[in-house]
Amino acid sequence: MPGNVPPVKDEREGLLAFLDQQRQAVRIAAHGLTDEQARRVPGPGRLSVGGLVKHLAQTERNWRYIMVQQPAPPVDYEDGFRLLEGETLAQVLAGYAEVARETEAAVAGFADLGAPVPVPKGVPWFPDDVDAWSVRWVLLHLIEETARHAGHADIVREAVDGATAMPLMAAAEGWPASPWLQPWQPPA
Repeated sequence: MPGNVPPVKDEREGLLAFLDQQRQAVRIAAHGLTDEQARRVPGPGRLSVGGLVKHLAQTERNWRYIMVQQPAPPVDYEDGFRLLEGETLAQVLAGYAEVARETEAAVAGFADLGAPVPVPKGVPWFPDDVDAWSVRWVLLHLIEETARHAGHADIVREAVDGATAMPLMAAAEGWPASPWLQPWQPPA
């Protein structure tokens, strides 16, 4: 993931590229963690890096169901914020990559990003006075949600082992060491 999204040819490509950049930021925050570290909740809240990856995958998948107007299977909201016994970081990262492919395929199925996406009714955090969003709105919302939790993942990761985003990105992408940036290395 370069530090910036490359030039894009149109709005669709841009929205998907910015969403993917935020997904990559989340993956970078998880780089090099063990399953135990990915489960660790280092602060007063309940957030772990692994739980954030899992939550984002569930959230994006749910929005894809809403966008294509299919019923979403039920999920346990609380379990969506933590790695359960038997779940690994590698599994939730692979699931997150699969969700990204599903979202991109669903968006490709819409000729017009202005296509309506009905607002689910009876959900307390969804407005009652809005009948539909658009595919564009859903993508912008996913960018917002993913960016919010990418920031959480950065903070949680730093609390777990002191690693920060740029050295992690350098390590994940194999950048050479420089006088101003040393790629992260796991403790010896």
